[in-house]
Amino acid sequence: MRTFLREIVVTIILAVVIFILLQTTFQTFIVVGSSMEPNFETEQRLLINKAVYHFHEPERGDVIVFRPVGSPQADYIKRIIALPSDTVEVKTGAVYVNDSPLDEPYIKDPPAYTLPQREIPDNNYFVLGDNRNNSNDSHNGWTVPRQNIIGKVWLSIWPLSQWGLGADYPLQEQLVGPAE
Repeated sequence: MRTFLREIVVTIILAVVIFILLQTTFQTFIVVGSSMEPNFETEQRLLINKAVYHFHEPERGDVIVFRPVGSPQADYIKRIIALPSDTVEVKTGAVYVNDSPLDEPYIKDPPAYTLPQREIPDNNYFVLGDNRNNSNDSHNGWTVPRQNIIGKVWLSIWPLSQWGLGADYPLQEQLVGPAE
């Protein structure tokens, strides 16, 4: 009887440890709105990796979920375009990072707005939605503080037709070359 009770207690403790580990490393997120179309659609469910940025810093091209400054009631999903101390500019339908235009095959349409060149403050990230013309993002004058990043999109889990890993587009693959 003691062996049976010990096995039950060990099983319960193991289940609690696994539950806590999963809660601290992963989170589900439901996409609301069209700002990340065509890659992520409203009502799509994603699995967010909350532990990844404990091992390395966020990178250009990562799709992240974060708490926007001044709006704690809803988390946002956007793509990191520029890192701290980078310069970013939007002109003639293209995004420029450190004076180099990006080739962005993942966006819905090229941006129909301009943004004068600016430097990203320390410990902040410049983010844009993939639906450039229908997104409340950093082109509106704000950046994302590092401490507001919840995690990186890892996996699409619903609907099943969109199941799969979240695609990243590292900056090196996007750079067209220096602006002319």
